[in-house]
Amino acid sequence: QVQLVESGGGLVQAGGSLRLSCAASGRTFSNYAMGWFRQAPGKEREFVAAVSRSGIITYYADSVKGRFTISGDSAKNTVYLQMNSLKPEDTAVYYCAMKEGGWYGGTWYQEQGRYDMDHWGKGTLVTVSS
Repeated sequence: QVQLVESGGGLVQAGGSLRLSCAASGRTFSNYAMGWFRQAPGKEREFVAAVSRSGIITYYADSVKGRFTISGDSAKNTVYLQMNSLKPEDTAVYYCAMKEGGWYGGTWYQEQGRYDMDHWGKGTLVTVSS
């Protein structure tokens, strides 16, 4: 059984930083991509960022581009999300997810990922105060 476990959420003031981590376990993974999604109260889940297994390919939502950085460590099956210059509108539950089979293209993760990722974590809450 595949498990994704997020950590690193918390309360931070606007302009501050947080780093989220997500570790995948349960079996050996060959080729995959991992991503971060978020869901604010009363809103639909939305794409934040995705990274290929190699870490070479990344893709970001426009709302976080230039502020957030996604990275991965394939040896540890772990993905990170460094969040800088946080804004109150970044407040949400952040979910880690994995799509097996390789890199599907950035727009796929942005448009389809919230419906079709293979595995999901339980989420970690990020609250940004003004």
